[in-house]
Amino acid sequence: MGVWTLALYGAGDMLGAGVYGLVGRAAGQLGNAVWLAFAASMLAALCTGLSYAEVGSRYPKAAGAAYVIQRAFGKKFLAYVVGLATMASGLTSMAAGSRVVAGYLQAAFGESFSLQAAIVGFILVLTAINFWGMREAIWFNVLCTLVEVGGLLIVIAVGVRYWGSVDYLATPLGADGQMITLGPALILQGAVLTFYSFVGFEDMLNVTEEVKEPEVVFPRALILALLLVTLIYMAVSITAVSVIPHAELAQSKQPLVDVVARAAPWFPPLAFSAISVFAVANTALLNYIMGSRLIYGMSRQGLLPAILGKVHARRRTPHVAILTMMTIVLALALSGDIAVLAKATSVLLLSVFIVVNAALLALKRRAGEPEGRFHVPSFVPVLGIVVCVAMLTQSGSAERKIAAIIVAVIFALFFVVRPRSIVDGEASST
Repeated sequence: MGVWTLALYGAGDMLGAGVYGLVGRAAGQLGNAVWLAFAASMLAALCTGLSYAEVGSRYPKAAGAAYVIQRAFGKKFLAYVVGLATMASGLTSMAAGSRVVAGYLQAAFGESFSLQAAIVGFILVLTAINFWGMREAIWFNVLCTLVEVGGLLIVIAVGVRYWGSVDYLATPLGADGQMITLGPALILQGAVLTFYSFVGFEDMLNVTEEVKEPEVVFPRALILALLLVTLIYMAVSITAVSVIPHAELAQSKQPLVDVVARAAPWFPPLAFSAISVFAVANTALLNYIMGSRLIYGMSRQGLLPAILGKVHARRRTPHVAILTMMTIVLALALSGDIAVLAKATSVLLLSVFIVVNAALLALKRRAGEPEGRFHVPSFVPVLGIVVCVAMLTQSGSAERKIAAIIVAVIFALFFVVRPRSIVDGEASST
């Protein structure tokens, strides 16, 4: 992959299906000033994103987060938890996405259409694409990204004539009937919500072994992906509140579909639903690619059984890791609602960001540590830690409890597997 291919990979992962429903919820908090929430959350994501850019420039490896943490702190258990927690976020995202796609298909073909059959079929198709090869998977990713970005550009195109029709600093009414004051506190509340629409940039690190000159390409592609996504989010949010009053938008279950229906009633709603399916499929595939490469990378580091690091002789893909993920995702997707589990893995992912930022700080201060081609000042990972801690304070107790249970399960698995520790291909006594 080159700069633009990797940037599209990251942009497709971040865009996903989240923005198709997130704009309405954010408008409920900030009103017409919703665009400020996306700008603030981009700055917050950029702090950790820049840390990942330096990490990828220094150590372009699959399972990069687990690798850099083991290298920085020499703790197998910590690297193990970080690697599997990152994988858990991808697994639940895939499972949730498969249920969303099955729901769209059932709505299109009627209640007699089997949800279970749709879920199994969807996951098998993704498995085939992932197994066939990285080149084929990336081309499918490019197609899906262009479709989902096209959907968002349609929103902007049909609604751009409404731009300038409202006050873009107007906020919702408070209990006293007056507009809520637009200040740092309100913007932060909105940014906490919209921050999750930028999660996905970290997945780019796990495919750096399949990037041309990753030390140079990876940082450029990551920053480019964040900027592209931010411009699209801000334009979509401005369009949405220009076409539909923010109070009405906040009550919508499909805000962008409603925006297109209001601005362009001639546009077929089913077509926009199809675009949403492509968006969900793209996110699921990218999580599949990330997860399978993460398992492969952790196996090569000695943190998972060696068999999971096997590469298919003809397709050159980690087929055992791919099939392992398929089995787990099928079990999750067919088990029922996994919304709470997905929220818990978001808590784990923010915790991973904190540890990665701390690991980069430790490595930057270590004498003799090899340097990459991209550097950030030490205050950047510090800011990344502060932002992630602030986001964690907004999580619910239920998610934190489940996250703790997941860590406990990973802890138990660690002692069952008894992984060896490998850094730079040599066994470590840690």
